[in-house]
Amino acid sequence: MVPALGRDAAQRLVVKVGSALLVDAAGNVRRAWLETLVADIAARMASGQQIAIVSSGAIALGARRLKLSKGGRASLEDAQAAAATGQIALSQCWAELLGAHGLTAAQMLVTLDDLEDRRRYLNASATLQRLIGLGVVPVINENDSVATAEIRFGDNDRLAARIAQAAGAQAVVLLSDVDGLYTSDPARNAKAERIDRVARIDPAIVAMAGGGTSSGMGSGGMASKIEAAQIASSAGVDLMIVSGLHDHPLERLARGGCGTLFVADGATRAKKAWLAGRLTVKGSVYVDAGAVKALKGGASLLPAGAKSIDGKFARGDVLPIVGPDGIAIARGLSEYDSADAVRIAGKRSDALSAILGYAPRAALIHRDHMVML
Repeated sequence: MVPALGRDAAQRLVVKVGSALLVDAAGNVRRAWLETLVADIAARMASGQQIAIVSSGAIALGARRLKLSKGGRASLEDAQAAAATGQIALSQCWAELLGAHGLTAAQMLVTLDDLEDRRRYLNASATLQRLIGLGVVPVINENDSVATAEIRFGDNDRLAARIAQAAGAQAVVLLSDVDGLYTSDPARNAKAERIDRVARIDPAIVAMAGGGTSSGMGSGGMASKIEAAQIASSAGVDLMIVSGLHDHPLERLARGGCGTLFVADGATRAKKAWLAGRLTVKGSVYVDAGAVKALKGGASLLPAGAKSIDGKFARGDVLPIVGPDGIAIARGLSEYDSADAVRIAGKRSDALSAILGYAPRAALIHRDHMVML
């Protein structure tokens, strides 16, 4: 049975598995539990659903084999060495268990740059979609052996949301050691209530996210899951946080298991969805309330609508557009580099030629290269 997530049945699903579920406190694979998950995946694929897996656990597994302190996270170098060692064991385990059900696994290791650069993103998307179309189960992880502290996803929740977008999936299930989003920390407040459904991620929802993981083994937390839901929603993808602390977690979900469902607003054009899901931006453009209203009405951002410019960027870089309350309302590709953007900010269009010394482009950020957040 293929359960519905949100409006429609998820024909293509991304399942993210956290480190705390895959690896026990001693640094060993929780093989008996993983066998039940793989059985669920095999049953779903037999029913016609297509599945890609985003799997954590490489650093935790490698740290045990290398006898590294602090779970392999004492330094960037330790984490990279642990990831390189643990990834082999992790991939072998997935391939073996999936193979027992007649399924072929494929490994994909990606970095933040692979999905932030438009051309590389399209290449990764093409590979993913071809593998899935061939009936293969892609097993994806961040390439922690080469990722740096500055250029990385940092957790696989956000990676799963980006992979769902690249794979053309309709839904993401985050299997975790928590069973959803609560109004407050349930470990500290017995009256905390789990939220079953989130139709819109507003500041009140964001404020409910605490920090850190309960296990201390992974790098994510509820805040990263909310960010993942925002990325997924921008691409028209539903996302659900579900407990994986039980055997057969996907079967349990299909039978009415609990969790928190974040319902996507609707499908977005591919390029605009990619823009909305980016995790790295350069600089900022600050606008007033009048410009906010115009942008929400479908207008491009003209130089006259920019109050100020911050940061250093080149033409074609992604910029957030920030309203008077300090909240980013949109992002888009800049038509100017930062030096020229500073010169023309707040200026009328008929004055731009004299300021720049060349024929100006009509917009600072054109609506065709902009997405509202």
